[in-house]
Amino acid sequence: MQPAAVSDVNPEVTEAVQPTPLLTPQAGVPNLIDTEAAFDSALTELALGSGPFAFDAERASGYKYSARAYLIQIKRTGGGLHLIDPIPFGPNHRCFIKLNEMIRDEEVILHASTQDLPCLRELGINPQILFDTELGGRIAGLARVGLGPLLETLMGVSLAKEHSAVDWSQRPLPHDWLNYAALDVELLVELREKVYQLLFDAKKWEWAKEDFAAIVTAPAAKPRVDPWRRTSGMHKIKKRNHMAVVRQLWNARNEIARELDVSPSRLLSDAAITEIAIASDKAPITNRKHLEKILRPLGLRARWLENAATWITCITDAISLPEDQWPESRSKSDAMPPIKIWRERFPEKYAPLSHARFNLQIRSEELSIPLENMISPELVRRICWEPPTTPVFDSLVAMGARRWQAEIASPILEKALTEREPLEIPELESPTEAPPAE
Repeated sequence: MQPAAVSDVNPEVTEAVQPTPLLTPQAGVPNLIDTEAAFDSALTELALGSGPFAFDAERASGYKYSARAYLIQIKRTGGGLHLIDPIPFGPNHRCFIKLNEMIRDEEVILHASTQDLPCLRELGINPQILFDTELGGRIAGLARVGLGPLLETLMGVSLAKEHSAVDWSQRPLPHDWLNYAALDVELLVELREKVYQLLFDAKKWEWAKEDFAAIVTAPAAKPRVDPWRRTSGMHKIKKRNHMAVVRQLWNARNEIARELDVSPSRLLSDAAITEIAIASDKAPITNRKHLEKILRPLGLRARWLENAATWITCITDAISLPEDQWPESRSKSDAMPPIKIWRERFPEKYAPLSHARFNLQIRSEELSIPLENMISPELVRRICWEPPTTPVFDSLVAMGARRWQAEIASPILEKALTEREPLEIPELESPTEAPPAE
């Protein structure tokens, strides 16, 4: 879908203007849809509209184990703004099936789509044509791409974010929460037009289309290997017997959290797990008081001790394991070694990497696009770690790069692979990663 051109956008000028607070939707806050009759009425109204559908979803991150949606917001030009409570309906309800049929050949606008698509798909809503305003803003070269900053920069309005971290599983939902949620889609269609125009003017629209299409067709993420290794604070865990304690506690916490549908960190924080592990071989941990002593410096929370007996059993079981059952220091996978050791231990691989990243960074600045959006740093590392026997362009595409990304990156990588002496650039020690959405 390619809309008519909109008026020129000059972000530098717009940013200098004090934004106008957007306090309530123009048509007011709609009633929450929680009955089939209300849902059917909303579908009828949406069908009378035209153009793309603006979607958003609210989850209970930090409160619930699941990532299910607890509120769906939809707006369409001429089709109204609607707030749907998905809980009374459940996945694949006939109303969600009908909604999915309605959007099949229409564009769906989402901000930071990879966050909301899983919970929408769980309900049976599967967009086929996507426009991601956050990703579009990145490709366009905007510095701040959160929904609020984009609205301020491109449309001169500001959003309040006071309810961004509330428990959306709560019922009934307060009116001011619904107002906040409605505002997230109130101007999303208009914002899409602004972002599109920036992309079109910068000759990046085809790039963005390819990225949007790739998100829609991307396979589901594979389960992580040893997810307990991602526990915050694992850098402090040096001993394998301590790792055994972390593994045991993490797995038990995860199982309880899944059964109760509670965020794992509410049962026991990651910091608590690592502190317990470090203390596990210093003195016996056999009762609640021992746990309290370890956890009190962290700001002990009562809920951490609700499952004290389970935690103590985990600790006892872990420390009683024979050494051959302790976790390996590193996960057995095909992952590459950390960048920080390449210079000393793999200089023949570090040399091309240093040249590749330096010149890719220059190119990303020339194109006004973040490096991580121009080409995945992981793919750059993989190419330098194991140079392909096929053309670099083909290898990048086979590994998941967009064709436009491969066209930009492959000549730079091909030249880098011929280098034998590294560039002395300290910042290359820490690989660039995509910043979180604002």
